[in-house]
Amino acid sequence: MKNIAIIMGGYSSEYQISLKSGNVVYQNLDQAKYKGYRIHIFKEKWVYVDDNDNEYLVDKNDFSVIVNGNKIVFDCVFNAIHGTPGEDGLMQAYFELLGIKQTSCDYYQAALTFNKRDLLSVLKPYGIKTATSFYLNQGDKIDVDEIIEKVGLPCFVKPNKSGSSFGISKVHKKEDFLNAVENAYKEDNEIIIESFLDGTEVSVGVINYKGEVIVLPMTEIVSENDFFDYEAKYLGKSQEITPARLTPEIEARVREVAKKAYVVLKMSGFSRSEYILVNGEPHMLEMNTIPGLTNESLIPQQAHEAGISLSDLFSNVIELALNK
Repeated sequence: MKNIAIIMGGYSSEYQISLKSGNVVYQNLDQAKYKGYRIHIFKEKWVYVDDNDNEYLVDKNDFSVIVNGNKIVFDCVFNAIHGTPGEDGLMQAYFELLGIKQTSCDYYQAALTFNKRDLLSVLKPYGIKTATSFYLNQGDKIDVDEIIEKVGLPCFVKPNKSGSSFGISKVHKKEDFLNAVENAYKEDNEIIIESFLDGTEVSVGVINYKGEVIVLPMTEIVSENDFFDYEAKYLGKSQEITPARLTPEIEARVREVAKKAYVVLKMSGFSRSEYILVNGEPHMLEMNTIPGLTNESLIPQQAHEAGISLSDLFSNVIELALNK
């Protein structure tokens, strides 16, 4: 019986979704193989929370917990933290230093994919298309006319290093641009401004399943809002169609690009990438390495469509981590 620490929470605006994801993992662990421990990671405390909501402090020196006089150490960490510090490489580096196996990608891949600007720059030479973009660091002089001339209107203004959907605006008019920049800076000190891509949006899960990189059935996103924002993603303001309504030729092209990105980046664990299909050609928006794992989330939907149960999905990623 392996002890599995399921880390959840985190320091970002998306901590509540992470707690839901972590609890779904806890409820669906194969109890014949694993004993799960829910570990809440917050800025003010790291604690193990038992089934009666009793809290036990985590010793950060070796990531252990004392319960009723017994020291508990962990064979593997299941990472369910969206945003920092679980999705940006900090926890991955910490566990590597401690020699503890963990289910997400390595720290470099996490840091790279968390930074949209760097991710898209690395993938561009491999023929993976993206929107036209412009970058700003907090404190930079903002020439609105220059930016709009490059990316056009409408455009998207997004935090560059944020694991959540907060701080994103779709700008239709020049006079709204600076408000959108201010909104994005509330989440991050770097922002990315991207041209609007008119096409079908798809979300594509790629995982290593039993030693083979596979692309899960993809999901078509039809948002009731102006774009796939936080409300659309988490509050039911979108239609998520799995499998996506694509021609076999376009589906094959998206699969090719999504798998290439996963392999090129030497990814492990889960990944979910977002693409806009323009004239049948996928343009990558971002890659999430700790995607939502709630029952309503896209990766569980896609796994279900592929005939993979949540218990099997979670066991698979734990076993791959243990054998890394």
